[in-house]
Order: sequence, then C-alpha cells, then structure tokens
Amino acid sequence: MTQNPTQDDTQTLAPQPDLGRRKFLGTSALVGLSGAGLTLGLSACNKETAPTAAAPAAKGEATAHGPYEVAPGKLDDYYSFSSGGHSGDVRIYGLPSGRQLKSIPVFNTDNLVGWGITNESKAIMGTKPDGSLKYSTGDTHHVHQTYTDGTYDGKYFYVNDKIHSRLARVRMDTMECDKILELPNVQGFHGTFTDKRDPVDPNINHTTRVFCGAEFSTPLPNDGRDLEDGSKYRAMFTCVDSESMEPRWQVLIDGNCDLVATSYDGKLAATNQYNVENGVHYEDMMAAEMDACLFFNVARIEEAVKAGKTITIGSSRVPVVDGTRAANKDPKTALTCYVPIPKNPHGVNISPDGKYYACSGKLSPTASVIEHALVLKWFDGELGTPRDAVVAEPEIGLGPLHTGFDNKGNAYTTLFLDSQIVKWNVEAAIKSYQGDKSAKPVVDRIDVHYQPGHGFTSMGETKEADGRFFLSDNKFSKDRFLPVGPLHPETAQLIDISGDKMKLVHDHSVLSEPHDSIIVRRDIIKTRQIYDLDEFPLAVKDAKESGVFRNGKKVTVKLTSQAPSFSLREFKVKKGDEVTLILTNLDKVEDLTHGFAIPKHDINFIVSPQETKSVTFIADKPGVYWCYCTHFCHALHLEMRSRMIVEA
Repeated sequence: MTQNPTQDDTQTLAPQPDLGRRKFLGTSALVGLSGAGLTLGLSACNKETAPTAAAPAAKGEATAHGPYEVAPGKLDDYYSFSSGGHSGDVRIYGLPSGRQLKSIPVFNTDNLVGWGITNESKAIMGTKPDGSLKYSTGDTHHVHQTYTDGTYDGKYFYVNDKIHSRLARVRMDTMECDKILELPNVQGFHGTFTDKRDPVDPNINHTTRVFCGAEFSTPLPNDGRDLEDGSKYRAMFTCVDSESMEPRWQVLIDGNCDLVATSYDGKLAATNQYNVENGVHYEDMMAAEMDACLFFNVARIEEAVKAGKTITIGSSRVPVVDGTRAANKDPKTALTCYVPIPKNPHGVNISPDGKYYACSGKLSPTASVIEHALVLKWFDGELGTPRDAVVAEPEIGLGPLHTGFDNKGNAYTTLFLDSQIVKWNVEAAIKSYQGDKSAKPVVDRIDVHYQPGHGFTSMGETKEADGRFFLSDNKFSKDRFLPVGPLHPETAQLIDISGDKMKLVHDHSVLSEPHDSIIVRRDIIKTRQIYDLDEFPLAVKDAKESGVFRNGKKVTVKLTSQAPSFSLREFKVKKGDEVTLILTNLDKVEDLTHGFAIPKHDINFIVSPQETKSVTFIADKPGVYWCYCTHFCHALHLEMRSRMIVEA
C-alpha cells in the first residue's frame, strides 16, 4: 500500500517519461511541411530533444510554494470526483490545487467528445425509435466508487440522475461512461452508494451491488390510477448488479429515501428519511415529530427474493419485497428497520471503522450517532426498540447536513445555517449521551463562505481515511470571486484537518451545481492513455480500407485520421442518403486527438489515439461541405480537411 503523504511533503515526483507528443509535433510538422514544399527557413525546428528542466523563473516571479500549492510541473496528491448537478456531468479536480482536470459527460450532450452525438454514446444514453435521444437532460447528485477490502479500487464509479431515475457507470481507466440504467417504478432517484463486500460470502470482499434510493413517492403503478389517493403513494429502494447494470430487486417502503450509505461488512444498507408521513403535500410531510434512518438487511432481502416472496409492479419484471413497517414488525424476520431520528435529516455517513452511522437533521441542531452492531442486534431480536440503536445525539449547530470522518475518531459536519464546519469527536459524543458531563463532543469550528451543503474528507469514505483534508462545497459564493452576472459560481473550500485546529487553506470556484464528491489518492487511479483498435468492432485498421460503400439509400463512409490528414480527401453521397460515417484515429502518440466536424449537419466529435467512433445522419442538403479537424493536432491542423460532396 502506498504510504499516505503528509501535508508538508513537497511531492517531488520522478521525472516524467518522454511521452512522444512534443517530439512528434516537432518532427512530424517538419515532415508535413517538407511534403508541401515549405521547408525554407525551418531547419532550426528540427530538434528532437525536449527540455530537461523547467525554464528559469522570470525576474520577480515567485518560486517558493507552500504545502498546499502545487508547483508548475508537479502533480496533485488526490483526485476529486464531483457531480455536476443539473448540468448532468461529473467533474474531476486535482487536490489540493483545485484545478479542474476534466468534465465527464454522462446524462448531458457534449460537443467536445461528441457524447450524445456519436452512435456509440447514443446507444449508452438510450434513444427513441427514431434514433434521437430519449432524454437530453440530467441531474447528477452522488458519486461513489467501487471497493475492494474496504477501500477504493479504481475500477468504476457510479452516479445517479435524479430527474429521470437513471444510474450511470463510469470506467475509471478511461474516465468514460459505459452503461446507463433507467430504474423502473421510481421518481426522484437521489441517493446511491456501492456496497463494500458480500453480506454472506466472506470471500467476496469487493463491490457487487449498487443501492439506489428514490426520494419521491408515486402511485404504484404510476399509470393514471389513484392520482389523489395519498395512501397509494410509495417510494422504492433498488439494488442494482454492479457488473450487469441490471436491477436485482426493489423494496417497497414507508416514507422516502434521501442519501444512502453501506456498511463495511456488507450486511446493511441505510438511507436517511424525511417525510415518514408518506405525505403528498408539503404540509403533510411536516406533521411527525421524528423522521428516520432506514436500514435494509441485505441478506434477508435476497433470501426473500430467492424464496419468491415478491411481487412485480406494472410492466416491470423486477422482484419487489415488502419493506413497510406493517410487514416488518417482528425483528427476527424483518427486512427493514426504521430508526427514529430528529426531523428532516439530510445525509447518512458511516465511520471508517465501520462502527457508527452519522445522520443529521436539518431542522434539529443535532447529529444522531447510530451503532452498527446495535442495528444488527435489533434484527436478531435482542434490542428493545430501533431507537435504542442511537448511542449519541450531540448538539453541533444549526442546519447540520453531511458528515465526513478522519482517522482519529473525529467527525466533520457541514452546518448550512451557521455557515460553518464543526469538528466533533464520536466517542466523546457517546460518553456525553451516557451522562458524562465532562465529555465535550465539539472540538472545533470554522467559518466557510457560505452555506455549506456537502462536505467530505480525503479518503474519508474508506477504511483508509487519512485525516488530511476536508472539502466544503458551499452553495453561495457571493463576494468570493469576480462577478460574472446573476448566476454566481459556487465555492469549494479546502480545509486542513491534520492538526487540532481546522485551517482554511484554499478557495476554488466550481460551476453550478455540485452535490457530492469523493476524494481519492492518486495512486489508486490507473488510467489508460491510448485505446486498443481491437476494442472497436467498426475500427478501420488501415487507411486502405477507407471508402464509400453503398447499400441502396444507406451509405457507409469509412475513413481514418493520422496527423495531419484524413484518409479520404473527399467523398461523395447523394441527397437523401442515410450516411453512417466511421472514423478511426490511427495515431499512436499519447494525447494526439483528432476532431471531426461537418458544417450544417450538427456533427461534431473527437477520436483519441486508436479510438473509433461513428455518426449517422441524413445528407439532405446538396452542396459542398468541408469536414475539418476541430482538435489541434499538428502544425498543419488547419489544413486537415476532407470534402463531403452531396449530389442533388
């Protein structure tokens, strides 16, 4: 295991290998120019050796960098994966720098890579019979990675779409979405979390399931019946197979699901609940004095499914078990456990040691600490009431939302109304709850700017929480950045939590509207830099395979890109043809990406080295259309074109 860096490490890295792009651009440009008869005066450009060190600092330029800065030529210690909210994407930042490294399109269309434009991406996103996207909007909220032995393994992460009840999976070797599932009988899919091991088989110590909580209750089936009968409204909790991306089962529940957490032993999944009243209108949702944190006994649910103790709802064939209170009164057979907690909680998080869940109520100044072992004890019939699983409830401040943990037994909770992060000790909170008046749960407070929503610690959702940083995602920035009009950026503030006192060390702006993030050590992430041609069934592996192939009105155009040219200087089709264009990038140099755009046809996408993508469109406008490379790739980049001729 890679040793965790300390805050004072300068993180001097080994020299990076010559990855070839600088050399390629220097020499291939010369070759391209000489081929065009333009070598005059360019002999000085024929240098193959890249500089061995950074250029000296300009006069007066600062060269000293503190422990929270990432100097030029250095790499961040962590990746931060952050949901993009109603933009529908996921953003990748480096920490501690706060530099945005990439936006991964998921539920949104993206002209940079052609997501939602290429045939391959549309197949993942889902289409209508006419080939157009089923949905063109999304609302990403919560991002969670796969685990092995209680820590991140860098294989996949999953993110939800609240608006259309979809779950997406992103490969972490390419940082691209590879599957999207629309959940049946669900609206307002809000919370999601991966499991950490199997609830029964100790040999399966990695993620196999993804749990999905629905926030909105609807009549089931939602087909126009029972529109005004609130008693027929229910929400669902769904388990999805992490590999097949198909639903395993669903649980019909009282109340709703907000966020989701999973235990380290695989036995329980949890969701905090507001609206235990099953209310349809706002007033109906505020009547009860307590809401709940709802626990699911995963092994028992799967036993019930295996035994056929299920129903199906509507046209869905997914097995559904009954998780309502009425059907789960006997703890020894219960599938669910509703633990009462103060009103309107927003967030449930489990400590890295796997012992405790922290669940905070927006309308209560408290955080409820629920002991994992006691919930299991209730399921065994050895605990009086579910409420007896609560072992602490410290007063921490106004508007508590989300909690992160360090490696020293401390919790860090965002206080929305107080605009603070509060640091509190879990064991001290337990002692105080037991009557120890000398125990002081609250350790420290720090102001943030302003109204923090989600907050998370470095590696804090794993057993390898390192206690270095807390990142506060704040919902309002106000005076923190240059004004950019009525829609302000939001603020992510980095806090050093390695000492006794929290220290605000960095602000960085983020585009609206992040909901959740995870902070992952960089050594865990192993990305690929070049694709494999054999991965793509449509790959044009040799420029000689290029051409125009006609089958009636359906035309396939095969071409390759290799800087600085496309394999077809021109191609001809006829008005009304359905054209499928297949493009393969034959370059093998890292980062040598090509773009392909067709004016007036709404076609724009890129292909990375050794990658293949395709698009299908109707050539409905006679004329000449210059297809061109959009992604700067070569000194002759502007000359990299092909002519599409559409004959009348």
